[in-house]
Amino acid sequence: MTQNLCKALMSAAAPALILLPALSSCSKPAQENATEQAATETSATEQAGTEQAGAAQDESAKNAKGLLKAMADYLAAQKVISLSYDSVFEVVTDQQQKLQVATSGTVLLNRPDKVRTTRKSGFSDTEMVFDGKTLSFLGKGQNAYIQAEAPGTIDTLVEQLRDKFHRQLPGADFLTSNVYDELMTDVTDVKDLGSGVIDGKECDHLAFRAKDTDWQIWIAQGDTPYPCRYVITSKGVDQAPQFTMTIRDWNASAGAGQGDFSFTPPAGAKKLDIKDLAALKETSDLPENYKVGASK
Repeated sequence: MTQNLCKALMSAAAPALILLPALSSCSKPAQENATEQAATETSATEQAGTEQAGAAQDESAKNAKGLLKAMADYLAAQKVISLSYDSVFEVVTDQQQKLQVATSGTVLLNRPDKVRTTRKSGFSDTEMVFDGKTLSFLGKGQNAYIQAEAPGTIDTLVEQLRDKFHRQLPGADFLTSNVYDELMTDVTDVKDLGSGVIDGKECDHLAFRAKDTDWQIWIAQGDTPYPCRYVITSKGVDQAPQFTMTIRDWNASAGAGQGDFSFTPPAGAKKLDIKDLAALKETSDLPENYKVGASK
């Protein structure tokens, strides 16, 4: 009877012995399927995350370009502009020390062809006047001046100052008629970083990358989207020195640029020839001891 019981148990167990391996063989693909499904879901989640991040980046770039274009259009539409500025220009010595040159000044502009600027630093006190025909440089410390014929508009003045006289018009990046195109040249990456506050004014903070430089701009929010701060980083130079310009006292009202754009040299001022512009040392961007190769 025990043997019959054993046979009965064996008979009852037989299907189980056959089915169990079958269940086992079916469970392995199920685990693999679950793993594959999890991997697929993970991949889909990552892809969705990547797509969302890409969409967010696209939206950020779109917003930043739109804000920059709105600023550029606003600036180009202003017939007169008056502003004060503070700037810091960083240089790196041959001993790898980063130094800053701090400057303050003013700009008075009347489109299309008149501008007067001042610049004052620890080594200079200068004035530049352009009346549409004649460009005048005055070094107040040296009490000397230079005049040159340079007929044209503010746009052509910016080019002549850069290419012919090797000088800069303060805030030139914002004073020409094609601000957006000039700023966006060679830009490869654009970001809207939200808002920031400059001198108590809430601004849109934008960041841009180009081949040789990174640059940031803070644009005043509201009906007058003027540049409150502008920072350029030179990526190809050791220690990545920066130029920073902060704009104050912005005024583009009708009476802002109704100034005198004629030039009258002060009493006793010495007139220099344009070929001697280098001798008017105050108009240089750097003091003499900052010249390349100069000793301290």
